[in-house]
Amino acid sequence: MANPYSEHEQSATPGSEPYYVPAASIWPIVGAVALFLIAMGAGATVGGLFNGQGPWILMSGVGLLLIMLFGWFRDVISESMRGLYSSQMDRSFRQGMSWFIFSEVMFFAAFFGALFYARMIAVPWLGGAGNNAMTHAVLWPDFIAQWPLLMTPGGTETQAMGAWGLPLYNTMILLTSSVTVHIAHTALEQDNRPRLTLFLLLTVLLGALFVYLQGVEYAHAYEEMNLTLDAGVYGNTFFLLTGFHGMHVTLGTLILFIVWLRILRGHFSAERHFAFQAGAWYWHFVDVVWLCLFVFVYIL
Repeated sequence: MANPYSEHEQSATPGSEPYYVPAASIWPIVGAVALFLIAMGAGATVGGLFNGQGPWILMSGVGLLLIMLFGWFRDVISESMRGLYSSQMDRSFRQGMSWFIFSEVMFFAAFFGALFYARMIAVPWLGGAGNNAMTHAVLWPDFIAQWPLLMTPGGTETQAMGAWGLPLYNTMILLTSSVTVHIAHTALEQDNRPRLTLFLLLTVLLGALFVYLQGVEYAHAYEEMNLTLDAGVYGNTFFLLTGFHGMHVTLGTLILFIVWLRILRGHFSAERHFAFQAGAWYWHFVDVVWLCLFVFVYIL
């Protein structure tokens, strides 16, 4: 039986709100395929599989992911601007974003857990701690239990990335960006559009600068320090933690840039601006993660 309500908006009993039910969307499956290609391409690039086609698979996944983000954002923005969302939908969006950020916290908790396990348990154990002197003598008699590990069992030597160069600059950049996005949020609540536009643009530029400087740091690590993904557990944990964080900063920058474009078109008001809030929540989250990274990966 056909739905008698336009735009898939279900009827409501007297005194209640209508609840918008969107049509079926292709974007979730497109996003799943994109993430699969990214994972397969990254693995193939690192492992040298598929006759060197790994980078192409990786880039195709990234391109497909960008298409998915553009299409999904377009649909949600269109629905919002057509007034299809009720206060109940607004609560659903807030709950969804909260759970998404919680899942991201657990994601990084797993990688921090791997770092702490390597530093606090595996390295001392290989060094003979806990009555494992015989294991130490048999497996790796020349092993020195110190962090970071600058020598792999295969003899690969590397250097530790210092904290007081580009990492410190990037820390200052992200802390500044938290301030600018907060100022922009306050300006939106006060309906000060010029200040909102300026400080949100500053936040986007600071995010782009962070990603650029991280790329410079990676180039320096690979070309001059011999710090690569092949450089033992230190190189693995360093690039996984900082690399995934850089990916999150890139996504956060893209989200805030789209929000900025919407602001130029006159979207949002002091009362209704959850898309901006969601982007700001996400941005503060990546800032906090970076502070933890700076302390536990670079300093300690």
